[in-house]
Amino acid sequence: MPVSLLPASAAAFAPRTTPNVVLNSKVEPWLTQTLKRINRIKRPLNSVPQHFRCLTETLSSERAIWTLCSIMLPKAPDSELTRDTNPLVEALFNYQLLHIEAYVVHVDMVSQHEVAFKLTQDTIDSLIEYHKDIYSIDVSASTWPWAEKEVQLKKLQEEFVQAVNRYVFRTGVRALEGLEEDGAGELLDGRSEDVKNAIMGLFLPLLPPPPRIVDVVRPQALLPSSPAGGHFWHPSQHIAPPHPQPVESWKVLPSTPSPTLASCTSESQPTFWSTMGLNDQLPSPTPSYSQPFTTSQYYSPPQPTAAVVSMPMSHSLIAQQCGTAVSGPGFGPFDWSNNNFAPTYATAI
Repeated sequence: MPVSLLPASAAAFAPRTTPNVVLNSKVEPWLTQTLKRINRIKRPLNSVPQHFRCLTETLSSERAIWTLCSIMLPKAPDSELTRDTNPLVEALFNYQLLHIEAYVVHVDMVSQHEVAFKLTQDTIDSLIEYHKDIYSIDVSASTWPWAEKEVQLKKLQEEFVQAVNRYVFRTGVRALEGLEEDGAGELLDGRSEDVKNAIMGLFLPLLPPPPRIVDVVRPQALLPSSPAGGHFWHPSQHIAPPHPQPVESWKVLPSTPSPTLASCTSESQPTFWSTMGLNDQLPSPTPSYSQPFTTSQYYSPPQPTAAVVSMPMSHSLIAQQCGTAVSGPGFGPFDWSNNNFAPTYATAI
């Protein structure tokens, strides 16, 4: 994309001069019709130089001022405006209509196909006056005070002066269809709204400084080698270790105690064992199993190819039991004098 260059008359604070016009080797028909419409005296428009001369002289006229848009602005700061219940009265006394006027500084119908407008000096002065006398007061009243507030406000005004002098509105070259007699004109096809948004965008807000981040200074931890912290590591008073909480005896027992463990433990009932003789026989304790006692816990079902061989049980294994006889479902009375213990149900198949 080629670089679009503007003439020196489009620079900031530059005086108005003859606009720079660049036409193509073939003139567009709409431009010929526009020039014939605005000229009171009929001029020949049969060649490109004739179009160039007519358009340049028309746009160089002192009365060739275009009205780009109109902006409604307050007449005074917000604190000095008239308050009334009728909104029409407030609009008449509090607001004014500012017309944004400009003149053509550049016409390019070869590469960019655009036309450039620069604001008139009267429009620039009106915008600067409004920014200084009304807008700055309102924006200052709407922000909280800080140390450099006045400096920032003055800097904001200076930046606006530079921006409004540099502002150039560039649009399509077909905007010249709004050309009227003596070179004046108005923007058509909604281009005025673009100018209005661009002008209002030049009024920047006054931003207060961001809050400062305060560093939290924490006290330095005392080391054991520090002389000031000697008493911190060696307390003068002895702190007794905490005593364990008393626990009820039933909480330390297993949830499903074994009948053999419950009957053989001497610490659970010391007075019972002290009063009982050696030859006394204990009753068989009641099992506390949640499942029925079956013979499947002690042997596997016989296999069809092998016989179950009865194995002798040592008397020492049975002597660990506290009772002299064991009885239960599936068991018969056992003779403890016989070392060869053979269940009655262990029969070879």
